[in-house]
Amino acid sequence: MMRQRVIAVIPARYASHRFPGKPLAEIGGRPMILHVYERARRVSQIERVLVATDDPRIADVVHRAGGEAVLTSPHHRSGTERVAEVAASLKAEIVVNVQGDEPLIEPTVIAAALEPLLADSRLQMATTSEPIESVEEVLDPNVVKVVTDREGFALYFSRQPVPWLREAARAAGSLEAALRADRSLLARYRRHTGLYVYRNELLQRLAAWPPTPLEEAEQLEQLRALEHGVRIKVVPVLTRSIGVDTPEDLERVRALMMRP
Repeated sequence: MMRQRVIAVIPARYASHRFPGKPLAEIGGRPMILHVYERARRVSQIERVLVATDDPRIADVVHRAGGEAVLTSPHHRSGTERVAEVAASLKAEIVVNVQGDEPLIEPTVIAAALEPLLADSRLQMATTSEPIESVEEVLDPNVVKVVTDREGFALYFSRQPVPWLREAARAAGSLEAALRADRSLLARYRRHTGLYVYRNELLQRLAAWPPTPLEEAEQLEQLRALEHGVRIKVVPVLTRSIGVDTPEDLERVRALMMRP
């Protein structure tokens, strides 16, 4: 089997309503974006890693560290569009979208997400899911849940608790009460992680399609792919990551990195 060319693109936007300048926040004396870059570089299947950014300050940090960064349009609506702009000019068959706010992502998780597309040329897109370990995560709309079919393909992604455990919730008076009374029910839920692997051809089409009704309702861009009939392979992983969305998340990550 011929080797397929694989690149990773890390979208990194400076502006953020909740956390401006997030990619440059320091963790262990180094900007967060460099932690993500280095972890992606450790994946042997990836030939090239680039940061896609709308801000020269981020590009400069990456360049000074010896990495590759590309300045992209400031008008993109999503990280997917930013990644697609960079990938459009590169001769890559497979593109990995590694989120720029995942400084703890394990290289083994990225490799696991890649494996289905490397093994099966018919697959167009893959992502990963993690265990959910608390009732709070199930109920938190900032934690995206995913449900899959028997072959591991995504049926739906939601900010709401899916599946809805109707009988358990009815018997306990609420879903929260049911989950607190029987923590084994947490195993019914999986947390979606924002790591994506695409065939480049699909990525270009996905970025060009307009937002879809479910995508706009949930504010989840992966629903655009589902609404267009794209099958998304969801790879279960055991290692949990922490996305940095707020300054509080940053402090959690700093504390974890300080542990021996």
